[in-house]
Amino acid sequence: MSAPRLAVFDMDGTLLDSVPDLAACSRELLEICHLPPLTDAEVCTMIGNGVPTLVQRVLNAGREKQKTITAQPYTLPLTESEAVQKFMELYTPRATRLSRLFPDTQQALEQLKDAGWLLAVCTNKPEVAARRILDNFGLTSLFAAIGGGDSFAAHKPDPAHLLGTIKQAGGEAVRSVMIGDMPPDYGAATGAEVKFMFAAWGYGSSALAAQVDGQAASMAEIPSALHALLPA
Repeated sequence: MSAPRLAVFDMDGTLLDSVPDLAACSRELLEICHLPPLTDAEVCTMIGNGVPTLVQRVLNAGREKQKTITAQPYTLPLTESEAVQKFMELYTPRATRLSRLFPDTQQALEQLKDAGWLLAVCTNKPEVAARRILDNFGLTSLFAAIGGGDSFAAHKPDPAHLLGTIKQAGGEAVRSVMIGDMPPDYGAATGAEVKFMFAAWGYGSSALAAQVDGQAASMAEIPSALHALLPA
């Protein structure tokens, strides 16, 4: 018998509108570093490649803004590793203070489970943060695997991250679909030879839609779109 069908979801911009908390923590970090703040919209463009990359982009943008304010030389008061650690200290306890699931997320996941799909999460967030978020929303029990950005030796867009998550969930690549909104999601799926569903409601560019196997305009459309893309 073939393995059950497996739907693997990205988190930020797919399951979760996480910009409000990520942006708030970014501004707290910038304040600690005596740098000017960034807007939610600016931080949104920096999400998708994991916390270290987000922190690096936030600090670089803060330093660029600082240059426009003063010509005085600036020295970052934290090392980059210390800045990443500080960001996680700020973010982990408050990851769902302002962030919310996208509309119809829980219903769509439950529909898929009822139809016999396995579910998994493959996110570049650290696994402890991803699990805490899912716990806070009461979703953890729906997922057969949660592959965080530090769960394996590599993370998206490296296909090893997605393939490791699929293996943990008890699925097979040929019977799996990756649902995401950003190039790292698409890159991991392409490298793993896994079908890709574009989450058009997320943070990614609509240009990505031209390259994918399928797309959905909302989480409410995901069950029917997945059934069409990967019939039983």
